[in-house]
Amino acid sequence: MQTIDTDFLVIGSGVAGLRAAIELARHGRVTVVTKDIPTESSTEYAQGGVAVVLSDEDEVGIHFEDTIKAGDGLCKEEAVRVLVEEGPARILELIEWGAEFDKEGTKLSFTMEAAHSRRRILHAHGDSTGRELERVLINKVRTFKNIQRLQFCTAIDLIVEDERCLGAYALKDGDIIAVHAKATLLATGGAGQVFSRTTNPAVATGDGMAIAFRARAILEDMEFVQFHPTVLFAPAAPQFLLSEAMRGEGAILRNIFKEPFMKNYHSDAELAPRDVVSRAIISEMVRTNSSHVYLDLTHKDAEFVKKRFPRIYSTCLQYDLNITKDLIPVSPAAHYMMGGVKTDLDGATNIAGLYAAGEVACTGVHGANRLASNSLLEGLVYGYRAGVAAAEFRVQSSELRVKKDLKVLNSKPMTLNSHGFDLEEVRTSLRRLMWEKVGIIRCGVSLNEAMERLSEWKHILEMDFNTRRRLELKNMLTVACMITEAALERKGSVGAHYRSDFKERGENWQRHIRVRKTEKGLKVS
Repeated sequence: MQTIDTDFLVIGSGVAGLRAAIELARHGRVTVVTKDIPTESSTEYAQGGVAVVLSDEDEVGIHFEDTIKAGDGLCKEEAVRVLVEEGPARILELIEWGAEFDKEGTKLSFTMEAAHSRRRILHAHGDSTGRELERVLINKVRTFKNIQRLQFCTAIDLIVEDERCLGAYALKDGDIIAVHAKATLLATGGAGQVFSRTTNPAVATGDGMAIAFRARAILEDMEFVQFHPTVLFAPAAPQFLLSEAMRGEGAILRNIFKEPFMKNYHSDAELAPRDVVSRAIISEMVRTNSSHVYLDLTHKDAEFVKKRFPRIYSTCLQYDLNITKDLIPVSPAAHYMMGGVKTDLDGATNIAGLYAAGEVACTGVHGANRLASNSLLEGLVYGYRAGVAAAEFRVQSSELRVKKDLKVLNSKPMTLNSHGFDLEEVRTSLRRLMWEKVGIIRCGVSLNEAMERLSEWKHILEMDFNTRRRLELKNMLTVACMITEAALERKGSVGAHYRSDFKERGENWQRHIRVRKTEKGLKVS
């Protein structure tokens, strides 16, 4: 087995992983593992912008309150305070590194999004904010000669010895690599591909959550999956996100009969929280027996729309939709995981030497429902903090240095075998099952039906595989089980978790449900 020795291992190359790698590079050798090209992550597709208090009309306290309100009572206040207070410094740092955010004259331009009470959303090139952040961070990473990047390399499992993480096994070009590190950071993003409709890129298969689970890490709030209300619904078109900023700029939701309907569901209409808008759209689709609703920007100035949303405008044109003249067919899709690997405010997990940041992690900052455009900010703030903490752990724990005589290195090499089942059939069936039974509106019957079907595939979880596609399926199944078990456990409706059989919050609703692996299997507490 090929081995790589490094000081720090970062798994994932989105905003959180890159920001962590930059910080870690000041303290030693860094290896960044990414299973595709470095730019293929949810960061790349983040359109709307990044929420941050840099305007004279805004206050950190107001951003704090907006985030708490969106989280529907389940945000951890200390985590939110860290996010909103440290966010401005992280953004100013990016500007210093060359980030080009949109301006009005000489001042930064801010827009409004749902559930924000101030215009605080910074954006770049209209609707390509994530791409701009990725560009700046990758360029910064390239200035460090001690950062090694392993592309097209899929993490298999963590190397854990005496409850200490000492790196990870990875698959590259069909061969297994053991990457030994003094501290390991998960930044693998979310798990949207578990659902048949998702805004997430193909790489978002819950890998970090699954490998952390297998290593006995604690995961938290897995029932809280955010569904984005407005995703393109058109024949042969991809599930392309239509930014929340479009509603912030005045876009109207209309049903199949062209009637506006959001005022019937919430006083804030189109600017209601995402979970409310998603359920309203589903309800309207059921009421009108349709597969979609419409997003209408035709009443806005055409030149403004083209300038403000150039990427959305050009993408929709490819599918014969002119958003300045045509109603845009949309329906919800899985978008973001509020839950993930439980960490403290410095990204540390319950396993020594293992850290997590970004969407793969759960600091509690999002509660039951993420406030729009807080995700990029979270990646920057907590990626930085996790990098600082991992570097400090390495210094304090020099005696934990990976040694050649550790028994993990003397164990037999992992054997990864193919097995005789239809991979694509199971993958497609799993994604459809999760969308239909564990989606926007859930109930005990649908969740139990999902668990029964998932149990038919549990033998796959005990298998070892030698391809990225099969490893992804194993991880998707693992995450699907965690989401479903947690959703069954929460007998109430809070934020993005809505149960039609328990429409009220229910007893002990403020608890945070935890999931972990034990000798007897998956345990929920």
